Amino acid sequence: MIGAKLRLLAWFVSLATLISACSPVIRPDAAATDRPTQTSSAPPAARDNIPAPHRTQSPTPTPAPTPTPIPKAFALNLYQEGDFVPQYTFEWCVAASIQIMHNLIEDKAAGTWADRVQQGELWEMARARSSNSFNGANPLGWAKVLNEAGMGPYTVVSIADYEEALQTAARAIADTRRPVGLVMWRGRHVWVMSGFKSLGDPDRFPEFSVTGIRVQDPLYPYGDDKWGPSPAPNALLTPQQLATQFVVREPRRWSSNLPTGYMLVLPRAKA
Repeated sequence: MIGAKLRLLAWFVSLATLISACSPVIRPDAAATDRPTQTSSAPPAARDNIPAPHRTQSPTPTPAPTPTPIPKAFALNLYQEGDFVPQYTFEWCVAASIQIMHNLIEDKAAGTWADRVQQGELWEMARARSSNSFNGANPLGWAKVLNEAGMGPYTVVSIADYEEALQTAARAIADTRRPVGLVMWRGRHVWVMSGFKSLGDPDRFPEFSVTGIRVQDPLYPYGDDKWGPSPAPNALLTPQQLATQFVVREPRRWSSNLPTGYMLVLPRAKA
């Protein structure tokens, strides 16, 4: 009986061994690999709908402001040695000024005007072209002779404000490279302005200020007891010094349609 139980147990053991030998061995990693990949039935999200990351835009740099130009000292002088001519009589200041202006304008090759006889002829020309001049030559006759002699165009102007008159004269010299006539002593005498100094170039600074005036007084070295001494040729006067003799024209000296003011025989740009 016992032998029959043992044989039956041995048979079950043999059967279990056979079954285990026929079963495949599955490793954990192989099992993971053999599993089917799970896919989603939903379509992939469109890339265009993905919001772009926010970028901070750099502000456009503000351009640096152009620095305002600062006026600097400026000087212009037409005078050269030998340009000055004295008046040979106490009446011929206009004629002597015409000679001086010619010398300031023309190249030395054109010859210097300084002859006494010529000065007398120029005075007669200016007097003949003047009106209400007390038998002398006035600024209108002066300008006409300059124009006829080929130094123009010149015109006579009267400016009420002193600083504006100086600016106008300096700007005309800078623009034309020709001198300016100054009517002195309330209309009794004339000088020539041959240059200037200023704070600021007139071509760049409309509101430049005149700090010095180059003058030629044909009456030098005599001067006048009332108005003062004559400055030396090519003297540089301050506006305050010039103002002692360059004053407004006295209306009763000669009639014209010009208003009372500081009178200039002014060069104009050639057409």
